[in-house]
Amino acid sequence: MKTSTVYIGLGSNLGDRVANLREAVQRLSAIITIEKASQLYVAAPLGYVRDDAFINAVVSGKTTLKPLDLLEMMQAIEAAMGRRPVQYGPRPIDLDILFYDAVQIETRKLTIPHPRLAQRAFVLKPLAEIAPNLMHPVHYYTVSQLLQDAEDANQVQIYA
Repeated sequence: MKTSTVYIGLGSNLGDRVANLREAVQRLSAIITIEKASQLYVAAPLGYVRDDAFINAVVSGKTTLKPLDLLEMMQAIEAAMGRRPVQYGPRPIDLDILFYDAVQIETRKLTIPHPRLAQRAFVLKPLAEIAPNLMHPVHYYTVSQLLQDAEDANQVQIYA
């Protein structure tokens, strides 16, 4: 079976956010072999961290699952952890496939690489921590280069 390298973004802004992220990583480890995990990050303008601010992280690992199968299993994890089908509302856990090898997919259910990744410092900063030289297969910039261009990069800080 072919193994692929995946990068998954995690976020939580409801309940015990750190515990939610830990639980999500533990659940993910049942479906992928996690190789690296970033520190936790929070978008904190002027250093003020609101209680409902998203805490984010990125993990990388290996999987034999096909992209849509991985997505379905990640959505099952989200549902098991109490996520409701709300697109932009508060949620205990949010899991996104950022990259799957250098694969490019665009379907109604799934787009890889994640379509808004290049504009999201809260994803780019933890991703750059674990894979700074990873090349974006559409933009042809490394994650570090994309982070340099992110307008809000200075607002994303390590969560203490």
